[in-house]
Amino acid sequence: MADAAEKITAAPSKYKADVWVHFGFKNKLGSIELDKTNAICKLCHAAIKYSGNTTNLRTHLVRRHADITLQQLPKPIEHRQTTLDNISNKLPSTSARALKITESLVHFICHDLRPYSVVENTGFRYMVNVTEPRYVIPTRKHITEVAVPRMYEEVKQEVKTSLASAERVALTCDGWTSRATESYITITAHHINENWELISHVLQTRAMHESHTGSNIAELLKVALEEWDIKSKDPAIVTDNASNMTIAAQLAGLLHFKCFAHTLNLASQRALQLKPVARLLGRVRRITSFFRRSPTASCVLREKQKLLNLPQHKLLNDIVTRWNSAHDMLQRFLEQQPAIHAALLSAEVRKTEKEICTLTESDITAAEEVVTAMKPMKVATLVMSEETTPTLSVVAPLLAQLIHDLQDSPADSNLTKEIKSVICQDLNKRYLNKEALYVASAMDPRFKALPFLSEDQHQDIYARITAEATRSKGALQNDTGVETTETESDVNVVPEEDEDSNQCPVQKDISAVLSKRSRHFLADLLGQTYAAGAAKKLKTAEDQAKEEMAKYKEEAPLPLSANPLDWWKGHQSEYPLLSHIAKR
Repeated sequence: MADAAEKITAAPSKYKADVWVHFGFKNKLGSIELDKTNAICKLCHAAIKYSGNTTNLRTHLVRRHADITLQQLPKPIEHRQTTLDNISNKLPSTSARALKITESLVHFICHDLRPYSVVENTGFRYMVNVTEPRYVIPTRKHITEVAVPRMYEEVKQEVKTSLASAERVALTCDGWTSRATESYITITAHHINENWELISHVLQTRAMHESHTGSNIAELLKVALEEWDIKSKDPAIVTDNASNMTIAAQLAGLLHFKCFAHTLNLASQRALQLKPVARLLGRVRRITSFFRRSPTASCVLREKQKLLNLPQHKLLNDIVTRWNSAHDMLQRFLEQQPAIHAALLSAEVRKTEKEICTLTESDITAAEEVVTAMKPMKVATLVMSEETTPTLSVVAPLLAQLIHDLQDSPADSNLTKEIKSVICQDLNKRYLNKEALYVASAMDPRFKALPFLSEDQHQDIYARITAEATRSKGALQNDTGVETTETESDVNVVPEEDEDSNQCPVQKDISAVLSKRSRHFLADLLGQTYAAGAAKKLKTAEDQAKEEMAKYKEEAPLPLSANPLDWWKGHQSEYPLLSHIAKR
């Protein structure tokens, strides 16, 4: 028995269960490697099948060796590393450290659009435990019902404060459907702050289970205006060209502009629906789809690209709702056409697919004509995708340039003429009243020359802006209590010797400043007018507006790559009336 016991090798130290005190393994025949298919009982030398857990071993001890209780078995000594978890208590949920971590956790969920269930994920909990072992991760219920609503209210107040400081607010509104086929309406607010920076806030994304009629959307807009306290900001709204959005804006009493990017998409889709273009897109789509779904064809295409020294670009498929994706698909196809042609003629591809054929020469020519004819629309779409500067001022110049560029030329093919014709027809019917667009362009230093207008139209637009600037002077005075050009009169200054005793500290400070100026208030009031020589005529608001307008028109136009908001920020003091109009 002793000899037999000596042949049993103790279980490796990584086996921590208490039962291994009475079990071990035998070596494989003729080897020092342990045979772990069976565990050997050290008490009776029985071989017990071992499959990675200790259930069979425990059952054997209970049945065959009942006199030994596992509670009395010596446990292996574990050398555990000392951690903060061993020596410190958990952080109280109300402690500054715990609150800060919880706030960052909620920010992570909201900003990155993570599901609430992330707090239950094993990997996430492990990461947090390693970062701060004392922190107790909040439950999903706490995140859902307490933490996120609390952060929402805090952010909502910050947004309201930001909107309250705005001179005027613009809204964008769009309806969309989620992957779960649930319908939503999203409203975003935009304004220019005191530093001439464009600020945007997503106000709300609300489920809309009712029919998307103009009246229902209008009610939603009215509620949003009341909820966010922006009804007094004379908001304008930008939507797509859908008739229900137009009706909603009218019923809500909002100045309405149709999204120019959506207008470009509609006009371009008209061109893509022409029969010759639609047939061409169908053929190209079939070829690109084949290469995207066939690993063999894709591999052959990459080989041909290398042989022909072409860029290692993948073929693109178009998306129905985005016209520029069709333009991108054609452009990429033309770029890779030699490699595509060679790949389709290769034996490996022909063996699996014989019906796919490359385009004919006439098809290639048609594709080139489509890409060239619609390039101005592609550039305009990219311009309107800019989000860091206001884009309303760009609409009129772009629209005029597009219509100019899309005029027929003698060298145009019939297909090119047809494409240009349908796009121009669609663009011309979209913007019938362009006066507001012209005003916006005139107030943009890049486009103030208004070369797309006749001289009479040019004068009319600037006369309208001058009149508006004249009226705005009164609004500025009411808001600030300060004249825009003439120095404010000090006729109401309290004499410095009499009424200081009952004034609050702030009033005393103001009185002290005014008292220092009291000896010079006459000069302050009339100095600019009577400074030297003959008296100068006081400027009326209309005179000042005309003077600012004349000076503004003489300024060199701003480069197209420059930011108009930066220009106005640097020239606000020179054009107080016009800058007021520009910000609105």
